[in-house]
Amino acid sequence: MGCRTLVERNGDHDDSAGVAIRCHDERCFKEMIVCTPVTKEGMIDPRWGRADWVALAEVVNGEIVSWQEVEVSWSRLHDEGTPGSHHARVVSFLREHHVEAVVANHIGDGMVRMMDTMSLPVHLGAAGDARAAVLAATAS
Repeated sequence: MGCRTLVERNGDHDDSAGVAIRCHDERCFKEMIVCTPVTKEGMIDPRWGRADWVALAEVVNGEIVSWQEVEVSWSRLHDEGTPGSHHARVVSFLREHHVEAVVANHIGDGMVRMMDTMSLPVHLGAAGDARAAVLAATAS
């Protein structure tokens, strides 16, 4: 797996400033980590489960303070292993990176059910610029 950090953490951000506020029902978030599939051009990749790269965006008070792109190679790994192993791979990635929401164009029914069991908000229908899609999905 590769990793590209495109925007570093805002130096003014103080992690000790308080606890993140999350309201899953109202989708209101003060601070959160969002995962979205991205292309080389910084656009939403329509292939969540077969994306080659995903971005991890830390959103604080409606601003992206950190943006890291991670090579996941899910297009190659999707059909490897036993049934369900790919979903387990995605779950492991999301948990390892403390992801609190997913923004994507489309996600298959099985993956949506899996994320629902994780109480992970999923925002579908995203298109265009990935950063703008993350901000739109996390706007209060």
